[in-house]
Amino acid sequence: MTPTWERDTFLAAVGDAVWAPSIHNSQPWRFRYTREGVDVLVDPGRVLAACDPDGRAARVSCGAAAYTLRLALAAAGEPAQYTIGRDGVAARLTPGRTRRATPAELRLHRQIRRRHTNRFPFADNPVEPAALAALADAAGQEGGWLQFVTGEADLNGVAELIRGADGRLSADPAYVAELSAWSRGADHRVEGVHPEAAGDAPHPAELLHRRDFGGPEHDATRDPTHAPLVAVLGVHGDGPADEVRAGMALQRVLLCAADLGLAVAMFSQPIEVPAAREGLRRLLDRPHLPQMVLRFGYAPTTCYTNRRPVADVVEP
Repeated sequence: MTPTWERDTFLAAVGDAVWAPSIHNSQPWRFRYTREGVDVLVDPGRVLAACDPDGRAARVSCGAAAYTLRLALAAAGEPAQYTIGRDGVAARLTPGRTRRATPAELRLHRQIRRRHTNRFPFADNPVEPAALAALADAAGQEGGWLQFVTGEADLNGVAELIRGADGRLSADPAYVAELSAWSRGADHRVEGVHPEAAGDAPHPAELLHRRDFGGPEHDATRDPTHAPLVAVLGVHGDGPADEVRAGMALQRVLLCAADLGLAVAMFSQPIEVPAAREGLRRLLDRPHLPQMVLRFGYAPTTCYTNRRPVADVVEP
């Protein structure tokens, strides 16, 4: 049996897929080239024990990488079909019918290496309603939902859940050590969140409390916005396969935002604390647990985190 995609095509697509987001830039994925296609697997050695003990965030990250791999193959004119969560594999890609890439696929593909998490101050400028609709549609195209948080009471409620969850996490010495290992102690040439990408240290006056990656401290907050644009992303289910699908939806939303010229910050602290996650679900009146809190807006391009070489993430 002949291989599915040419190996050079596979390696080029993986070269794009590694630019997917992951918690603390831990990159918890492996890619396996088979006679049937490509398997995307969780790398158990890169699952964060303190803030991701059940591997949920790693599965979301692998879903984001799988979507990026799909997009790269589509842009090359060799799109993939996929299945999720079978035989211990996060996602399995098999060849679809060869066709030309669509303009939308090419636009999103151009954003793969431009997209980055922005941990710096956002401008106090509104986002156009058409952009909100496009972001919600991007989530829906991957079987997810994106609910924007409207109204001062709900926004403050989400902010309190973020702050409370961050405080609870930061009281755990194992969490603090893990965060330090992936920021101050990481090999920033290939992984972790280096100082140039960390943003300022969180300030008590900022509404949305960011994770502390060791950035510089300031006497006053540099992000005084009182009405940031916040949304919560989720899917219609709570199982491991749903978490992989959530990663696909997340990455499509992030690339759509980049295509629209929007900056994005991610807040996963309330997803990592079960009580806060349930509180967020109730606040949104959703039947399923949320998967990520996102902030959209306008901010200058800051600094990109680095990625491991393709050879390090491909199984021999």
